[in-house]
Amino acid sequence: MPGAVAALVTGGRDVGSAIAESREVELVSFTGSELVGQIVGKTVMSRLGKTILELGGNNASIVMPDADLSLAVPSVFFGAVGTAGQRCTSTRRLYLHRDIAPVFLERLRKLYGTVKPADPLADNTLLGPLHSHAGLEAYNDTIKHLRSMDAEILTGGNRYMEAPLNAGNFVQPTIAIPKSADPTDHIWKREAFAPILNVAVFDSLEQAIEWNNAVPQGLSSSLWSRNLQNMGKWIGPSGSDTGIVNVNVGTSGAEIGAAFGGNKSTGWGRESGGDAWKQYVRWSACTINFSNDAPLAQGISFSA
Repeated sequence: MPGAVAALVTGGRDVGSAIAESREVELVSFTGSELVGQIVGKTVMSRLGKTILELGGNNASIVMPDADLSLAVPSVFFGAVGTAGQRCTSTRRLYLHRDIAPVFLERLRKLYGTVKPADPLADNTLLGPLHSHAGLEAYNDTIKHLRSMDAEILTGGNRYMEAPLNAGNFVQPTIAIPKSADPTDHIWKREAFAPILNVAVFDSLEQAIEWNNAVPQGLSSSLWSRNLQNMGKWIGPSGSDTGIVNVNVGTSGAEIGAAFGGNKSTGWGRESGGDAWKQYVRWSACTINFSNDAPLAQGISFSA
């Protein structure tokens, strides 16, 4: 493949700034944090360039009483723990209907107990280390905040201190139940990009949808239910406001053939699916007149 078609450039902030500022780069597709995404968006827009932004996720799963827990529990587990919670589609928030919350949490805790952190390059590793010391600090700060608000830590909440894991950024996957389900609280609105799952109990689907939609981000979401009316509410105009709205599929189970991308502070644009290519082309409207007349807009006519 010629270098003009594809190239790889590695580096730090200077490389990213050069790409965002260059008028020769007509479209910048950026994946990263909301904070850096805002900088990229403003920089590219200042030169009237185009952007596709895929930023924060903060994804939620909602589990109804009629859900098939044999499917929902392992899917939530994988979504929250897989890749140490470092996917944009990782499950951060879990909303459980009161009728099934105790059973669901007990099954989920058992799965968490099977986690064995290891080399992330090994095929059978589910939980590797966090990406950097900054990621470790974000994990620690979030756990500290949870404890300061008297949240119940069902499992996890610490680093792995035994050798050789203590030499890396290995942290225990955590399930926490904050005292307040208020979606405007810091603990619900910001994602730590770490294996921390915050849980709240709801009484109606409408309440759970309201909590799902109350955060700034809007990438992926999932509803677990066999009820067609519940599905209709979830995918309808008053349902989930995320870019990926799943039913009986985990938040990290994005179908690559579908349009991938989010809404709200997650950004705009789609990187997959049938419409993705349209964002990477230049559009022109072309009119060709084969007649002997040149009609003017609004029917205006000038005499010779």
